[in-house]
Amino acid sequence: MNRMPRAESGFVLPTAIFLLVVLAALATYMVSLSRTSQLSSALDIQGSRAYQAARAGIEWAAWQTIDPQALQPSPAPCPASPTALVLTGTLAGFAVSVSCTRTVETDGADTVAIYQITSTATSGVADEVDFVQRQIQASFSK
Repeated sequence: MNRMPRAESGFVLPTAIFLLVVLAALATYMVSLSRTSQLSSALDIQGSRAYQAARAGIEWAAWQTIDPQALQPSPAPCPASPTALVLTGTLAGFAVSVSCTRTVETDGADTVAIYQITSTATSGVADEVDFVQRQIQASFSK
């Protein structure tokens, strides 16, 4: 008996290849989405740490300008600007630069010192994925 070739033979192979390609593309997309989500979460944590490092710089400069002997009539000078702080613990990876400017105003018989403090915390290399920078400014008078 001679068998006639079927026209639909071999139809399963292209369908299987198509499904494999679609599933591989979907898996690649899911891995990429998961990586992006994890990187975003890590950068969010690093951003919070950078904020805390910059805040530590503000608090350090404010403490430096507080006159330890409150009986002195003249306002304390600013710490040397810019000052690079060395942090320890979980903030050890951050470079913190603190600058301070002081202006003295007279209000009648009173002398008022106004301090403008800027603290910048950075981690990583600029233009890289893991680069984080936060800057905080504070002013107070004494």
